[in-house]
Amino acid sequence: MTFPTAPQPENLVDRGHLLTEQANPASHNLDQLSPLEFVDLVNAEDHKTLSAIAAAREDLAAAIALTAAALRRGGRLFYVGAGTSGRLGVLDAAECPPTFCTSPDLVQGIIAGGAGALVRSSEGLEDIAEDGAAIIHGHHIHEHDVVVGITAGGTTPYVHGALKAARQRGAQAILIACVPREQVPAEYDGDIRLVVGPEILAGSTRLKAGTVTKMALNILSTGVMVQLGKVYGNRMVDVSVTNTKLRDRAIRILSDLAAIDRDAAAALLDRSGQRVKLALLMHWSGLTAAEAAALLDQHQGQLRVAYQSLNLKEE
Repeated sequence: MTFPTAPQPENLVDRGHLLTEQANPASHNLDQLSPLEFVDLVNAEDHKTLSAIAAAREDLAAAIALTAAALRRGGRLFYVGAGTSGRLGVLDAAECPPTFCTSPDLVQGIIAGGAGALVRSSEGLEDIAEDGAAIIHGHHIHEHDVVVGITAGGTTPYVHGALKAARQRGAQAILIACVPREQVPAEYDGDIRLVVGPEILAGSTRLKAGTVTKMALNILSTGVMVQLGKVYGNRMVDVSVTNTKLRDRAIRILSDLAAIDRDAAAALLDRSGQRVKLALLMHWSGLTAAEAAALLDQHQGQLRVAYQSLNLKEE
């Protein structure tokens, strides 16, 4: 399948040729569907998101490796977008601290128009490339950082302005778009294309383009955190214990992995200062909290590696 070639993003005027703007033949009678027929159509179209993720698997994996390496060097991850794309980036960034106990500075979401654009449309601001560049300079992006630009149609000037400024400052730049490379060529350090086809409501990329973008961001951020040692097995051992639900989760994780009852797990959690990973290493090794923390630091927070290092010493 071939697609028409478009000029570079900053020269685009007519975007009607873009896959995300085209009319979907499957929904030509959308206004005549019953509620059940409508749900069935949405469900059928949403299946395309899985195929799009599968097609982008190597690019997603490369982005995970690139980002994890940058964060190990003291870098940060930034998402930049406008409208729905920007909101999805902000959402993913906001979920990292409670899930992985990261600093709010480690993963940050930037949306055109700032915080107000999260709840009120400000799509006009996406057309200003200089604003995208300015926000990058304002965050003092440096060579260890990674900037992920999110734009469903692939042409948003604000996003490209940010990505180009990031590269000028030595940072790694990754584009996420839902149009084929033939339609919007780009030269960045990473290029993830999530091609799901035209929306059932033409041009409404908050639908399956938004869905597949959310899936990709879930994969990217979670994959990075796994690489950084925030996970043991399939448990979030760096969970931030900030409310009753998360304390219960932490206790269950400790109870399961340490094979102790809930009361003992709660006491262990308290001795560790509410740090699940530290509590597990303390229990398995017999080390004090300070000793266990030092060992984790020595092994870049990797629980499995830290514990295995004790076994190697014994051998």
